[in-house]
Amino acid sequence: MLKLDRIDIRILHELQRNRRVTNVELADLVHLSPSPCLMRVKKLQQAGFI
Repeated sequence: MLKLDRIDIRILHELQRNRRVTNVELADLVHLSPSPCLMRVKKLQQAGFI
């Protein structure tokens, strides 16, 4: 089971606020660079959170 940290929770929160946000915008909102942000989003998708 995937354990969510504060960044994962923030990503989910931002995606709930605006599901059409780009990865670059999302990365900026959660204070990550785009590549790690995208990897986290994919991890959340694979775990069924998204």
